[in-house]
Amino acid sequence: MEILRVTEHDAVSAAAHLFDDPPQDEATRRFLADERHHLLIAYVDGRPAGFVSGVEVTHPDKGTEMFVYELGVDDSFQRQGIGTALVGALLALAEERGCFGAFTATEPDNTAALATYARTKAEAEPTTSLSWTF
Repeated sequence: MEILRVTEHDAVSAAAHLFDDPPQDEATRRFLADERHHLLIAYVDGRPAGFVSGVEVTHPDKGTEMFVYELGVDDSFQRQGIGTALVGALLALAEERGCFGAFTATEPDNTAALATYARTKAEAEPTTSLSWTF
């Protein structure tokens, strides 16, 4: 397995099957153009097997931390440690870039994600997630 930080639109297109929905061209360009946005793809025998995305978030009184935005692993590569390796690689990148920590959110019944995050030493915090749709 090889994990690469993706900076080219073509690499995202080649890994489109890993995302919940087809990547949008303009959103992909904007994401890749921002140095605080990170997309790591795991390749197995040259095939995109999984990805993790992260966004650096900075606040005046806290500093910068990494938001683990999304993690996805192709069904045929599940339960092989790819998700754990991807999260670990993003956390290492966050530390390298000076982030003081990282955070994420997932559904309480997403046992696969919860297990992956636990393997990377994440600690659950009691929070409530709210969202707005425009």
